[in-house]
Amino acid sequence: MNATDRDLPAPRVRRVVIVHGYESSPDANWFPWLQSTLEAEGVAVTVVPLPDPDDPDKAAWENAVSAALGVPDAATVVVAHSLGVVTALRVLAALPKPWELGGLVLVAGFMEPLEALPELDGFLATDVDVEGIATRIRERTVIRSDTDPFVPPAASDDLARRLDAQLQVHPGAGHFMADDGVTRLPALLDLIRTKKGLR
Repeated sequence: MNATDRDLPAPRVRRVVIVHGYESSPDANWFPWLQSTLEAEGVAVTVVPLPDPDDPDKAAWENAVSAALGVPDAATVVVAHSLGVVTALRVLAALPKPWELGGLVLVAGFMEPLEALPELDGFLATDVDVEGIATRIRERTVIRSDTDPFVPPAASDDLARRLDAQLQVHPGAGHFMADDGVTRLPALLDLIRTKKGLR
């Protein structure tokens, strides 16, 4: 993709792929709300069911996301939460070039091992060429809270910097889970609608 391609208006969003996180599922948190809202607006939505979410296997998760995503394009948006962020970025990094993605929204994202979740150290042992991915994604946003008990703000901030992404801070949202009272995420929906020409 060259500079002139990136300057063209973003096409209407036609497909959204949602990647959940550790100890989660497609029917948890705000995923069902986002799926039903977008589908009512004519967008095809897949919430990827990741195998063994309580005991994640790196290869199995990547295979599941890769199968659901296929080859993305400028009308595709990927939304990922928590450990799903790491998986989504790895899948994008492994795609054969050339490819393009219309948008990437990462919620409570991180790349490095977390002090609060040492059981995931093995899953997180290898890094990703985040900077290389960024050049192929039209719009990039990282959403974090200031009260996340698992992901330090600096980890999400560093990811946003590496992606050259917009950063949104949502006060008091915890880890953006139903347990934190987050079953809807209007700011995320607005990103998909307004920045991708849904309206």
